[in-house]
Amino acid sequence: MGLELKKAIDQISKDKGLDRAMLVETLEEAVRTSVQRKYGEDVDVEVSFNEETGEIDVFQYKIVVDRVEDECAQVSLEEARKHDPSIRLDDEMGFRLKVEDLGRIAAQSAKQVIIQRMRDAEQGIIYDEYKDRINEIASGIVQRRDKAGWIINLGRTEALLPKEEQIPREHYKRGDRVQALIIEVRKEGRGPQVIVSRSHRDYMAALFKREVPEVDDGIVQIMGVARDPGSRAKVAVLSRERDVDPVGACVGVRGSRIQNIVQELRSERIDIVVWSPDIAAYARNALAPAVISRIVVDEAEGLLEVIVPDDQLTNSIGRKGQNVKLAAKLLGWKIDIYTETRYNEANAIGRGLEQLAAVAEVPAENFAAAGFVSFEAVSLASDEELLAVTGMTGKKLGNLRAAVNFLRPSGEKANADGDAAASDTADGTDAATADNTDETDDAAGADNAGEADDAAGADNAGEADDAAPADNAAETNDAD
Repeated sequence: MGLELKKAIDQISKDKGLDRAMLVETLEEAVRTSVQRKYGEDVDVEVSFNEETGEIDVFQYKIVVDRVEDECAQVSLEEARKHDPSIRLDDEMGFRLKVEDLGRIAAQSAKQVIIQRMRDAEQGIIYDEYKDRINEIASGIVQRRDKAGWIINLGRTEALLPKEEQIPREHYKRGDRVQALIIEVRKEGRGPQVIVSRSHRDYMAALFKREVPEVDDGIVQIMGVARDPGSRAKVAVLSRERDVDPVGACVGVRGSRIQNIVQELRSERIDIVVWSPDIAAYARNALAPAVISRIVVDEAEGLLEVIVPDDQLTNSIGRKGQNVKLAAKLLGWKIDIYTETRYNEANAIGRGLEQLAAVAEVPAENFAAAGFVSFEAVSLASDEELLAVTGMTGKKLGNLRAAVNFLRPSGEKANADGDAAASDTADGTDAATADNTDETDDAAGADNAGEADDAAGADNAGEADDAAPADNAAETNDAD
């Protein structure tokens, strides 16, 4: 029996990976608990495992007294001297107990204690093992479906693939082998809970590390990942060596490396972006394949204003805004995209308002607070409305009106000047009628009338009369 127990301890230690000393201690504790349940909590007992014989030695200690009042803790001097003639009063004497004498209930209790302690120890080992494997890829077999997700058998333990950590539209069935990233290990009453993910952005980084030797060696570094799981992703890379092309290293010969990753992620499209410390250059790379005209960087607000040609708006935004959303995630900045036409119009309005505010020496924010957000709104406002702007005075209002007239767009100026000219012309016509009519009539009667009559009588009349009978008559006779 002893040797069998010793072999069992050695076998369990090997199969479960448990510490042998811990198993022996657990066994001793279980027997001690069984003795105390049978004889009481106050019993003084010593339990030890004999490595030579493989037996469990159990000794109950009692105090030698003249008169026994507690049989579990005391023994009479007469009884004690039967075992040891040299014993004296108040000495402590140990009596060997047989484990077999503990009974079936005590043995069952010992078994339960051993099983529980072994389970706790095994769970502790599993927790220690997997908590150090966070951000590593684990492979397992789909075992069953749970209300929280899929249960995956990893060998020594089970892992949970929650619904929110799955790739959308990806389906599994029992027996499928899947890979996922260990993202968390929780300590729970029933044992450690390993949580895995296939949609986490670090899963893609781990796949690149596995498939691309340069990434695993640190020559090419993954600087950031943004994913729309199952659809599209952007990965920023940086080469630590000048001679190594980070994009080429990740793609591989004829795309062999990137294709392995794409297949693992169910044909998820991957854009590899070159990282740059210059946020504007980084943004250009991240928004590819769109063509960028220019980028305005607002570091205080963490905002990028991206201006694109009018025909590049769709490419820059992407399907359902996917391209710009992923770029914003990758950069960690907010991104606003404008077409060149829209941006120029917006800036023209904004600059006009800022110029008016500068002339009036009133902050532009005060105009905005009063509801004037454009040059046009200020130009159409009444004096009373403008005087309601914080900081506005009568003198400043005059300067503001002068600035409005000066800065008014050329088309509006032309219309305004045309209206003024029309008014002036009307006044001029009246004056001409009043002053010049008599002079015109006099001149026409005195000079022009005589000249006209003389010319008509002297030259034109004669020529007309002479020419008419000669030519016209001949033509008439010939015709007849």
